[in-house]
Amino acid sequence: MKRKWLLFMLTVMTAIMLAACGTGDKKEETTGGSATPEEGGEFRIGMEAGYAPFNWTQQDDSNGAVKIADNAEYAGGYDVQMAKKIAEGLGKELVIVKMEWDGLVPALQSEKIDAIIAGMSPNEERKKTIDFTDNYYTSDLVMVVKKGSQFENAKSIKDFSGAKITAQLNTFHYTVIDQIEGVEKQTAMESFPALRVALQSGKIDGYVSERPEGISAQAANEEFTYVAFEEGFDVKPEDTSIAVGVRKGDASIEKINEILKGIPEEDRQQIMEDAILQQPAAQ
Repeated sequence: MKRKWLLFMLTVMTAIMLAACGTGDKKEETTGGSATPEEGGEFRIGMEAGYAPFNWTQQDDSNGAVKIADNAEYAGGYDVQMAKKIAEGLGKELVIVKMEWDGLVPALQSEKIDAIIAGMSPNEERKKTIDFTDNYYTSDLVMVVKKGSQFENAKSIKDFSGAKITAQLNTFHYTVIDQIEGVEKQTAMESFPALRVALQSGKIDGYVSERPEGISAQAANEEFTYVAFEEGFDVKPEDTSIAVGVRKGDASIEKINEILKGIPEEDRQQIMEDAILQQPAAQ
């Protein structure tokens, strides 16, 4: 009987020791070299790479441009420089994914990208489907027109009554055109290069944009200028602000906000001024 008892106790003790060793091995395996949620891996951001000076496409890495994923071209501009700072703060490798404007939100929701950094305004409609960080740039609305036209010296949106006006597709720029009484609202266009071609050809009299794009258009084409209104559009502050778009409930939003707070306003303005000077003439 004693012998059976001793054998039983020996078996139990051996089992306990083996279990303890197994737990220790697992703990060491789990803690060894694992990255925190904020560090390591890729930070995939989506943009058009066609909305200078916020973002554009170029052929090399000059002026801090970043290679576009699965593409021989590079992306440059204000958004790219801000994205680099955010990726560095997160401890991740920046990857830029170029896509159409309409595809940005669906790509974010389906986890093809981690964030949208594309000159996107955090308006109420978009907030229904994605979350936004604090603003990283604030602008105002202008009207891009041709020099020498009857609209060059306009002061108010009322001066565009009877004008053929449009804006980029699926932006609030297009919706505010309805505030111009008597305007001939034209079909929205997919990109700013397309808007510039339409203006150059006389198909439209002007298009609504934010001031940086107005400055860019003027720099790219000596026949263009922009109207900064004394009596302008009635817009909400969030409509003329730019923020980073992330998925609903994404915990990284707090870290990104912390990184943005560490970028002084004068630095942000300098980055924008540099982007305006560096943008390709065609964009």
